[in-house]
Amino acid sequence: MNTRGQAETSQLRANLECQLDRLVAQLADLEACKNDLDIDEYEETKTETIEQLKEFNDSLIKFKKGDITLIDEISSFQLAIQAAISNAFRTPEIIRLFAKKQPTQLRLKLADIERDHKIGTLSKESYDLQKTEILAALQRLDDKLSIDEKLFLQNNTTDSLREFSRIQQQETVSEQNLSKILK
Repeated sequence: MNTRGQAETSQLRANLECQLDRLVAQLADLEACKNDLDIDEYEETKTETIEQLKEFNDSLIKFKKGDITLIDEISSFQLAIQAAISNAFRTPEIIRLFAKKQPTQLRLKLADIERDHKIGTLSKESYDLQKTEILAALQRLDDKLSIDEKLFLQNNTTDSLREFSRIQQQETVSEQNLSKILK
């Protein structure tokens, strides 16, 4: 690929990241303002945002078919979108860190929620949810989990998170098969 193609690929990748960040921020804002909205307005806005995520995912599928150089980046974006759509991850910040493949930032977030839970500023329910999401994201990013973390994840994984992991594993196998065919 010539330099111009690399620059265009970088620009496209940056634009895709911005679009994903915007949609995830929109979900985060919606959750933050949930109590200020009536139930119909909340549901309508959430449905619209999920629909935008689905359309974005469809666009990524089209890009993926046409440009092999973007497969890794697009795949990570798709996984984040699928997680948001399936409610496997409910915490927008975790979706964003997962999409950007930032295990170090996820570890820092985990330390923050553990601290907040210990000092009593984070409920047990919220702690369990966020910790489970972070550990699942770290596992998907091939970050090594401790035995305690694996046990916590095993005991707290939701059905939607299990389904997301199953779908992601199937796609990984399909992509590996595609790579073998292309070589």
